[in-house]
Formats: sequence, C-alpha cells, structure tokens
Amino acid sequence: MSDLGLLLAPGAGAGRDQPALVAIDLAASAAGVLVERMDFPYRKAGRRAPDRPAVLLRAVLDEAESLAGRVGRVLLGGRSMGGRICSMVVAEGFDAAGLVLVSYPLHPPGRPESQRTGHFSRISVPCLFVSGTRDAFAAPWELESAAGAIPGAVTHRWIEGKDHALRGSDAAVAASVVEWVRSLPGV
Repeated sequence: MSDLGLLLAPGAGAGRDQPALVAIDLAASAAGVLVERMDFPYRKAGRRAPDRPAVLLRAVLDEAESLAGRVGRVLLGGRSMGGRICSMVVAEGFDAAGLVLVSYPLHPPGRPESQRTGHFSRISVPCLFVSGTRDAFAAPWELESAAGAIPGAVTHRWIEGKDHALRGSDAAVAASVVEWVRSLPGV
C-alpha cells in the first residue's frame, strides 16, 4: 500500500490531534499507508468557529493535492465536519480513491429535515461510514437511507451503543478503517 495516501481532517471542535484521527493514523501507517492529518485555517489561527465552507473546501483540496503529489492514490476523510468537507471536495471532482467518513454529520441534532446530502449523488468512489448506533447527527437507518444516493460502493461500520463522539472506540474505528482500506480493489 506504499502508493496510497490518506488525508484526515478533524471535526469542527477539534484539531489534527483528535484521538480518533491519531488512532487511524497509527493503524493505517502501520499497514503501509502514508497518512497526513490536517488542521483547518481557523484552528491554525487559534479561532474556535469554523471558516466559511469555501475556505474549508480550499484547505482540504490544497492538502489533498499536496499528498497526491507524493503518492499514486489518495483517500480523503475525517471525523464529522472534516469528513463532510472531504466528501464535498470529492463531489466537486477531486480524484480520490475513496472516502473515510467517521461520525458523518448527516443533520444537526434534532433537525432531521436539514440533511447535508445534496452532494451525495456526485460521489462515485467507495465510501466507508463509521458511526455510533446512538449518534444524534444520524441514526443508522437515516444514514443508510441517505447513503443510498451515493453511486459508489458504500460500507457502513456501526459502533454499538456509541454516540457522535465515539468515546472509547478509537481502536475499533481504526481497525474498521484499515480493514476497509485493505478490501479496496488494487490495494
């Protein structure tokens, strides 16, 4: 897998050292994947509020293009908002080998009518969703139903009894990611 890279973006309230991202980094690196964890511009500037979507998208695209210049194929992904932004970059045309979406924020808690899926029909790469079965941002049936709009192959891994934070599940999340990466064609 030495020609494969994985870019990981954090959730809105965290940075590149978010425990789940570190766990994925360690496990995927041990499997031979070149992993890069990024911070968004607002975090680098010491701000708490996320940047506008266009700034977030540009930051992921810049990091993804940099990583692509060093490896043959790139997977994009991350936790919550970071994964969502990565999925939007792929929907806008970045040539990724796949998406790793941990705790995808399908909708704000308590607002299932506000789904963040308008771009799903433009994602044709394999996707892995790793989520807790008690995630207020996406119940399992909601996420599975919404992901049906994705033309690419979709895999779901559910962490039983866990909420959006997936606390205490970093090893299980990382193992799910590595297992999925190894199952990809050509890996």
